[in-house]
Amino acid sequence: MIAIIDGGSTKCDWVILENSGKPHLKTTTLGFNPNIINPDFIGQEIDRNQDLFFVKNHIEKVFFYGSGCGTAQNVKRVENEFIKAFPQAEVRIKEDMTAAAYAAYTGKPAIVCILGTGSNSCFFDGEKIRIDLPSLGFLIGDEGSGSALGKHLLRRFFMKKLPADLERDFIKTYNLTIEEAIKMMYHNPRANAYLGEFNKFIAEHKAHPYFQNMVFDEMKNFLDYQVLPYPESGEIEINFIGYIAYIYEDILRAAAAELNLTIGKVVQKPIESLVDYHKKYILNLD
Repeated sequence: MIAIIDGGSTKCDWVILENSGKPHLKTTTLGFNPNIINPDFIGQEIDRNQDLFFVKNHIEKVFFYGSGCGTAQNVKRVENEFIKAFPQAEVRIKEDMTAAAYAAYTGKPAIVCILGTGSNSCFFDGEKIRIDLPSLGFLIGDEGSGSALGKHLLRRFFMKKLPADLERDFIKTYNLTIEEAIKMMYHNPRANAYLGEFNKFIAEHKAHPYFQNMVFDEMKNFLDYQVLPYPESGEIEINFIGYIAYIYEDILRAAAAELNLTIGKVVQKPIESLVDYHKKYILNLD
């Protein structure tokens, strides 16, 4: 069997294939970003998942693409845990940007962007991935991401910048105290995911002019930091992966148009496209 995993900071989407390429099972675990979790958590989370526990000794190949796996040290940490979890398997660990490039590939060169809990970008010509810009994480980077937008919302709520109607709805929805927010942001290994969860509120009120402007400005911020520095940005399509790109697609396209950029494909969950790419280009099963 073959395991293909799209690993975000919040969650991992898994597809287990038979060696013939036929899907065997699909499941989800929590995210395995080594920058925000103890690597020991990986094996524990896999064993907690009954579907994975019962097939783990039958897995022969593992392809894991994960947030936080952009450095050799983090790749090794994650690889060690997957080798323990899948003792019969050949394990390959790469960063989530590679998965995005594969999933968004349409047969022609493109700039590929991730807009989920975090954010990132690369240039992919179909064979080679070129990453011109670093991923700085949610503290000083991750422009346009779920954590960035969640941070905007909390800051504006506590600093009394929200319009009265949004402030009233926010209090009714969360009844959030500053003490609880500080605890979850500064004493929580998944602080970025915590911030990203507030996008549910933004998305539910997306039509409000205040949030339209807030999200538009943050999408422009992402394009400014993560797309415009690529010399090809004005000439080729820019494809997006991730739930933030998907739920704010209309605003993202408007921000891109203002900067004379062309957005092509927007994919909410890359796992299906990622599996198709593996079957066609890596496993040669099609």
